[in-house]
Amino acid sequence: MTDTKLVFDPFSREFFDGPYDIYRRMREEAPVYYSEEYDFYALSRHEDVAPAYRDFETYSSARGIDLATVREGKIPPHKSIIVLDPPEHRHMRRLVSKVFTPRAIAELKDMAAEQIDRFLAAVDPDGFDMVHDFSALFPIEIISRMLGVPEDSRTQVRLWTDDLLQREVGQMEMSEVGFDAVVELARFYYGLASDRRKNPRDDMITKLTRAQIERDDDEPPTLSNMEIAMFASLLGGAGAETVAKLIGGAPVTFSRFPDQWKKLQEDRTKIPDAVEELLRFESPNQYNVRYSMKEVTLHGVTIPAGKPVFLMLGSANRDPDAFTDADTFDIDRDRSEAQNLAFGLGIHSCLGAALARMESAIALERILDFMPEFEVDIDNCTRVSMQNVAGYDHVPVKIL
Repeated sequence: MTDTKLVFDPFSREFFDGPYDIYRRMREEAPVYYSEEYDFYALSRHEDVAPAYRDFETYSSARGIDLATVREGKIPPHKSIIVLDPPEHRHMRRLVSKVFTPRAIAELKDMAAEQIDRFLAAVDPDGFDMVHDFSALFPIEIISRMLGVPEDSRTQVRLWTDDLLQREVGQMEMSEVGFDAVVELARFYYGLASDRRKNPRDDMITKLTRAQIERDDDEPPTLSNMEIAMFASLLGGAGAETVAKLIGGAPVTFSRFPDQWKKLQEDRTKIPDAVEELLRFESPNQYNVRYSMKEVTLHGVTIPAGKPVFLMLGSANRDPDAFTDADTFDIDRDRSEAQNLAFGLGIHSCLGAALARMESAIALERILDFMPEFEVDIDNCTRVSMQNVAGYDHVPVKIL
């Protein structure tokens, strides 16, 4: 295999179907990989990816987090928090983090459990699709309720999110359908924010309309409807996709490592550790793209200023120099070995990480009861072809 040319193409079928062999070669042969086809660089080792996430002065998010956007630098004037660098980012994060306090997350636990139970109760134990019948449904319901999305709009919000992330093989740019989805999501949340200013409710959109933000310019101290729309679009997408992919793929991983499923059956206190290991082993978010603000040299390779740089957290989380037996799924793994990068690191670490962990732990506990012994139809499992996001879109399961 090493006689063939190393090619990392984030829009290839080889990548979509499971990139871990490619990652291994990148770490060993080209820890600073350069793509001639797309003109980007990629960091794949944990020792490089983790510091890069923290170094926003070198690796900037201000041009976006996907290749097409970073190359073009066409960021709308009303920016999402994910494309802000300090000091703007600091002000916005301080504001929105107030709605993700430990107390706020704890208060959502009963609602999350209720929705997970509701969707699991509708599953046919004689044969079902873990993704389509369960894991794709409850996360968007939970985050939509949290935001204040009306019940009759929640499915549409999920479909718009899928459309904007979807990429076909060889497709770097967002499709026309994807652009339409972005516009429709922004329009929807803009309208929701406008309505909540007039008709406040007990939801996050209402709280954001009332919030005060510190600014370094002459803009009003309150968030505009478009700023709220950008944040809600981001949160709704990330909050749904991460858990959907994590739980959707869990049966595949546990079927490959049945001893770990048995461990969970015997000791439910290991569930939080199992969630962490699922996040490490099959990170739903595989990479983020940054923009190099200055020249930097790593491993004898110089990355010029002004280039897209992939931070391959999916590869870093499988780095054997960071994690013992990195390609082995082990829920008893020593968590002090290295930082799990599934939710990023530094200023752009995921705001909703605690919520995602809480939902995933509840869902895992419920499926332990629902399907104590199961069989996955591996031959008919299929993976998504999406930007940044990895995981399964079909996982046929039968309870034994």
